[in-house]
Amino acid sequence: MKKNIRPYLEHHPKIDSSCYIDDLSVIIGEVILAENVSVWPFAVIRGDVNSIKIGRNSNIQDHCMLHVSHKNNNKPNGSPLLIGEDVTIGHHVTLHGCSIGNRVLVGINTIVLDDVVIQDDVMIGAGSLVPPRKVLESGYLYVGSPVQKVRPLTEQELEFLPYSARHYVKVANDYLENNL
Repeated sequence: MKKNIRPYLEHHPKIDSSCYIDDLSVIIGEVILAENVSVWPFAVIRGDVNSIKIGRNSNIQDHCMLHVSHKNNNKPNGSPLLIGEDVTIGHHVTLHGCSIGNRVLVGINTIVLDDVVIQDDVMIGAGSLVPPRKVLESGYLYVGSPVQKVRPLTEQELEFLPYSARHYVKVANDYLENNL
């Protein structure tokens, strides 16, 4: 096991063989990465006190911080982190104990906090703050601090969501094939 991919107690990361994991990223503990997930330089995915699951074709870009909240008497399940398929997590994003659907783009330097639910087909503008327990409805653009629903996504934006994820799969495969 690489030094940047390591267990926490009895929990070992489960990473599909098709994933691209940059050597300068860190993945710890109860983390599951599905097919074609890419994790870029200086991203931290720390599943030490709860679980993190990232769906097929999703990407975690440079300097992201992904963490969770622990289980306790008041909250028996704590706040795990769940990311769906075809999700793009932009540079410097912080995700903490939230749930993200499929075909979502989280813009650069956004913060998403505990128990947020982001439904499928959502775009969040750069620099946004999504406060705890907020639900972002499918099909909309959200921006701001705190985040606000701005407008429905256009057809072009809806088509861009899976395109962005596929593009990162291609770039990750370039890195894998060329031992970069």
